Amino acid sequence: MTSRRSFLKKAGMVGAAGAATVAAPAVHAQSKTKIKWRLQTYAGPALAEHVIKPSIDSFNKVANGEMEIELYFADQLVPTGELFRAMQRGTIDAVQSDDDSIAAPVDISVFGGYFPFATRYSLDVPALFHQWGLNEIWTEAYGEVEGVTWLSAGAWDPCHFNTVNPIRSLEDLKGLRVFTFPTAGRFLSRFGVVPVTLPWEDIEVAVQTGELDGIAWSGITEDYTVGWADVTNYFLTNNISGAWCGSYFANTEKWDALPAHLQELFRLCMDSSHYYRQYWYWGGEADLRVNGTKLELTSIPDEEWAQVEAEAVKFWDEIAAETPRTAKVVGILREYNAAMAKAGRPYRYT
Repeated sequence: MTSRRSFLKKAGMVGAAGAATVAAPAVHAQSKTKIKWRLQTYAGPALAEHVIKPSIDSFNKVANGEMEIELYFADQLVPTGELFRAMQRGTIDAVQSDDDSIAAPVDISVFGGYFPFATRYSLDVPALFHQWGLNEIWTEAYGEVEGVTWLSAGAWDPCHFNTVNPIRSLEDLKGLRVFTFPTAGRFLSRFGVVPVTLPWEDIEVAVQTGELDGIAWSGITEDYTVGWADVTNYFLTNNISGAWCGSYFANTEKWDALPAHLQELFRLCMDSSHYYRQYWYWGGEADLRVNGTKLELTSIPDEEWAQVEAEAVKFWDEIAAETPRTAKVVGILREYNAAMAKAGRPYRYT
């Protein structure tokens, strides 16, 4: 029995050593360097908690150690207006923003962000891209640019004014210094608005110091989320667009180097982000108009606001005249909105 116990004890030691030897390659495999990306969003920290962070957290979890995306907020690595070039150079690997704000060198960049009266509701954006041909047009446009791959577009909130002083007529817009998007500012300047460009994180202080009179950058959900409702007093219910159009982009070399399953995982997480925003904004816009206590609602009468809508028709004509491709996009927008109007409720009420 003593000899048998000695044999079993020695066999156990050999077995343990053998197991360690077998396990060694697995330990080595786990220690290999994983893929790392740096992604910068247009949004500051409070807003990023909703518009992108949940999807990136999910990606990092499901990637299971194969890849990690480091998320950076507005202007944290490079100024928003330089994001496209930084992505081309490989300074950053991916971007979440609108084409307009990052100065994308494509003719259709004017339609990113808030193109005046292009949409009525947030669902208009995915419908236009997936069913009315905008996906193919964006893919074509960015295919002509070296170093950056356009990946996906989605909808955000509508574009409203929130201001220190009330807006109740078009006359109140004259001389108003407002933080807004490039194309939206270009359009609003026709009514005397003075567009101001500042880093995103400086906006709240700029309103407090009087450098800005207001903001035309979001709906009411963002006003409350990021603190702008704390420094302004009024919210104009008229809007110049029903939904912001933003996209995901990646450095082409880094995107092409990803294994197919990680590309697909990133696509799924983009879709998750698009879906989250659909209900977060939709519910928030209604709830805060009704139950919010920080901003007083004001409106410009419909007959007066019709002047703004009429001016948008001229603006669309000017954009359509720029290139054959911008003409094609404007044509799709016209056809789409005409179809929605003809379809009636619930697609369009007026």
